[in-house]
Amino acid sequence: MDLVEYQGKQYFARYGLPISPGEAADTVAEAQAAAGRLGYPVVVKAQVQTGGRGKAGGVKLAANEAELTEHAGNILGLDIKGHIVRRLWIEKATDIAKEYYASFTLDRSAKLHLAMVSARGGVEIETVAEEDPEAIARLHVNPLDGLSMEAAAELVERAGLDPEAREGAAEILIKLYECYIDGDADLVEINPLVLTTDGEVRVLDAKVTLDDDAAFRHPEWAEMDIMSEATERERLAKSKGLSYIALDGSVGIIANGAGLAMSTVDVVSQVGGSAANFLDVGGAADVQVMANALEVINGDPSVRSILVNIFGGIVRCDDVARGIVKALEEVDISSQIVLRLDGTNAVEAHRIIDETASDKIISEGTMLSAARRAVELASVPGPEGGAK
Repeated sequence: MDLVEYQGKQYFARYGLPISPGEAADTVAEAQAAAGRLGYPVVVKAQVQTGGRGKAGGVKLAANEAELTEHAGNILGLDIKGHIVRRLWIEKATDIAKEYYASFTLDRSAKLHLAMVSARGGVEIETVAEEDPEAIARLHVNPLDGLSMEAAAELVERAGLDPEAREGAAEILIKLYECYIDGDADLVEINPLVLTTDGEVRVLDAKVTLDDDAAFRHPEWAEMDIMSEATERERLAKSKGLSYIALDGSVGIIANGAGLAMSTVDVVSQVGGSAANFLDVGGAADVQVMANALEVINGDPSVRSILVNIFGGIVRCDDVARGIVKALEEVDISSQIVLRLDGTNAVEAHRIIDETASDKIISEGTMLSAARRAVELASVPGPEGGAK
């Protein structure tokens, strides 16, 4: 579960990380009231689950009420990479001297937690890694040992943080690690972590991904109001027992097995398209599961074609076919379906599909040809390509 910025900051605050005062606002009037309580200048920030907010006009400094009113009105309803802004975070402005980066996540290959710190904050860490990988200091943390203050201090020194920021940054790393572990997060990221002009080290942005499998330990998570359309689909998918992750493309993906689903996403990319999601129906791709999967993907307005890629081992292809037919009967599928079925009962499955005589379904014999057809359909405007 991905949190938006203000929720991430609230989560950080539970563990004592220093954040700037701020308030959430859903209307211009609420933004005006919040700014009045906080005191000018303030920063008006779009609350959406995507990067590039500043470049898209979603982060603005307001020195007075007139500027606040203008910026809040412009940002509310703004489309940032397909995410519509419905909530703002009004934050007391900070005088910044330097910007840094800090995060914790799991390094699955090393089977250890990974801390990353850089003196080059304020830009995407992927850009830093590509342009200057040596600018990122890394430290693997054994969960049995935890993170000591000595290790944190050595890490920020290796990262090249300014001497006046090192003690504060090391203390924040200790608290951030506690938030990561005790808070059951998959990722905690601060970008930027800033040194203010008065010498304080403070959290200026927050990215938090919580581990869904730990939700039983955190009943308070259910109260979090996460507004993105992708999250709503993820909730729907989870309620139906599906493994779903929203992406930024236009080809909806359904496959059985995480490996096949990832391969399908890759093949779509290789033939010039982009996947709108990762959706693994697992080993029980029966009638109801397939109908559920199509219902979830059909709710994504960015999907312009749907690629169903099933290899029948334990899964029976005829059950998959019946699920697709059922979905077409129950749900108004607005995108064309490209179907690749192979394996157990594949011949029977194709017979079932052929008997539907639906112009919504196109069968292909291989994963590559299916991916090419789905990408072709996604690029066609109008009803044939499934434009919504």
